[in-house]
Amino acid sequence: MRRTQTSVWAAAAFAFVASIVALSGCTAQVPTSPPATAASASSSPQLSASPSVAPILGYLSSGTAQANKPYFDSITSALIAANNSVDGKAIIDSLVTAGFDKANMQLTPDKTSINGNADSVLFSVRIGNSCLLGQHSGAEYVSSVQAALKSGNCLVGQTRAINW
Repeated sequence: MRRTQTSVWAAAAFAFVASIVALSGCTAQVPTSPPATAASASSSPQLSASPSVAPILGYLSSGTAQANKPYFDSITSALIAANNSVDGKAIIDSLVTAGFDKANMQLTPDKTSINGNADSVLFSVRIGNSCLLGQHSGAEYVSSVQAALKSGNCLVGQTRAINW
């Protein structure tokens, strides 16, 4: 029974990581020049004006997970760039300092069962019915916004207590 349960958790973790990796290539393209006008686009299709991108000012307490993702990414990316061997506690602490609610966070262990360093750490913040998901592995960082699970959680599998 233990082997089957471990296999189920391993499969679930693999599926989750695969979805994060697949989504990591999905980024919005921000135009670097103004859209073409009818006069200048005679040989190309018309482009519609896109809204300007708001600067990342901070946590939007009444905002959605999607609206807070740029700030979530900026906080986490800066922390990892400063120290790529950062642990889960440091990630959670930086997000709390930035205004995210610790009560709505989850974190996977950063140590293996034999006390080695985990290959990657997953962390999340639930905002409403959505989750900001982040994964840190070495100097690599990817993130995504996904719907919360039916349980209200964001992560599947074993998580560690955030009790500090």
